[in-house]
Amino acid sequence: MALLLGLLCTLCLFGQVLGQDITHEELLAQIQACPRECSCPPNSPRAVYCDNKGLKSIPKIPPHTWYLYLQNNLIEVLSADALRNATQLRWLNLNRNKITSEGVEEGVLSTKPNLAHLYMDDNLLSSVPSALPASLESLRLCRNRISKIPPGVFIGLDKLNLLDLQANKLMDDAVTEVSLKGLNNLVQINLAKNQLSSMPIGLPPTTTQLFLDGNNIEKIPAGYFKGLPKVAFLRLNYNKLGSSGVPRDVFNVSSILDLQLSHNQLTEVPLIPAGLEHLHLDHNNIKSVSGANICPVAVETLEDSSNEGVPRLRYLRLDGNDIKPPIPRDVILCFRLLTSIVI
Repeated sequence: MALLLGLLCTLCLFGQVLGQDITHEELLAQIQACPRECSCPPNSPRAVYCDNKGLKSIPKIPPHTWYLYLQNNLIEVLSADALRNATQLRWLNLNRNKITSEGVEEGVLSTKPNLAHLYMDDNLLSSVPSALPASLESLRLCRNRISKIPPGVFIGLDKLNLLDLQANKLMDDAVTEVSLKGLNNLVQINLAKNQLSSMPIGLPPTTTQLFLDGNNIEKIPAGYFKGLPKVAFLRLNYNKLGSSGVPRDVFNVSSILDLQLSHNQLTEVPLIPAGLEHLHLDHNNIKSVSGANICPVAVETLEDSSNEGVPRLRYLRLDGNDIKPPIPRDVILCFRLLTSIVI
């Protein structure tokens, strides 16, 4: 009876697995080729788990692998030979290793025509890897030592929508129109915690989420966001922005929904666009706030109006400034949809 139950369980498992777009022959080949240092669960045959194994090199990866987990090891080289057979790879996690730019072997990534997600956070890279496959959709390179973006490295990457370069060593001369060329469909770019002293140039007009926290940015050029008509989420916390470096109407862009300017040196509240929903101005040097100065529409026109045409602001942080409560009546009248004010 026990033997029969075991056989039935095996048949059920194989039935579930074969429903995952893998043939019986491919399944057997995958299991047989699984590296001894790694785990290849029969119920998830497209995944190979080699994480947290203390590996210093990448073992040879089976040919039918879609998802490869190599994070939390001591790997120094991204070996083309080890990944030679893994041509179907879609997801590669190499976070928290010791891979240098010199250790990324030529052709190791460009020969993976299905690779959509590449994670190389917390390594020792000094440059954005090249050449990258045209299939790539997200590229995460946080907390490396990247100071260079090779010209043309993103050309042909029309599917790339997320680029995360947070906590590297990028300066203004590294983030240019030339180095960013090819990011035709980018949605999110994270350049927080780098060494930028000015707003990056050359960002694609498709950019929706722009994160620039923790740099040394002192001013924003007038009309800067005219080239970014879709920007909706903008973070500039922990910079050196003073009101003299921020044109009063620079954020008056209809697409912006969430604006974060915490921990800067602002002395005035910038003009708030009518469509803005969340505004963070805490920990600046603002001493007063007035509806007459910051309301995007004439306050007197809102006295008896319905909510139609009323500014959409719902959340406002002003704590850490020199503003004394209460908030003036004209501010409340202007932003009547506010549900939370922190002061």
